[in-house]
Amino acid sequence: MPRRPRRPAHHTQQLFAAPAAPAARVPHDYILARIDGGARGNPGPAGYGVLLEDRAGRKLAELSHYLGPRTNNVAEYSGLIAALEYVAAHPPKAVKVLSDSELLVKQMRGEYKVKSPELRPLYEKARALSHRLEWFAIEHVARRENREADRLANRAMDQGMGRQPAASADKREVRGVVRDGVVELLDGSLPEGTRVKVRRAE
Repeated sequence: MPRRPRRPAHHTQQLFAAPAAPAARVPHDYILARIDGGARGNPGPAGYGVLLEDRAGRKLAELSHYLGPRTNNVAEYSGLIAALEYVAAHPPKAVKVLSDSELLVKQMRGEYKVKSPELRPLYEKARALSHRLEWFAIEHVARRENREADRLANRAMDQGMGRQPAASADKREVRGVVRDGVVELLDGSLPEGTRVKVRRAE
């Protein structure tokens, strides 16, 4: 009896290869939520900050809240929940969340289990809120890419602890003139990194 020709190895691999998962459909319009939470002491005085923008980068809202003595992870989840509650109440009901907490992101994606009894109810609330939306995505970003949310979280902690935020601790007016698009000071000097607000002279 003649032997049947053997099939090429690559053909066999194709037969048993799992089909690729379909790509998630990204909506035309969604809200971008940058979130952060922190605690000074862990546990200690904690707060969260959320910056919400549209796809063009226009600011929609800033959220920040002092939580009292909490852990850093509780503050991170509290920021996520605040962002999801905002999106659930405002169109479009679609959001991409950016967070520098790898733990939170991987737990929300199902890559890490939630073992902490303290985080479990917060995780379940966040998941329930995300399921109410038309579209939800969450990504991990470096801390340097999340500075505005970090600023809001620190502002909440400063206010809760009765401290004056560093950004507003020394407000003073200095005179200057714009030459070739550069502000030149006419009196005094400013330390490196100072934030300034330019006002047109009357």
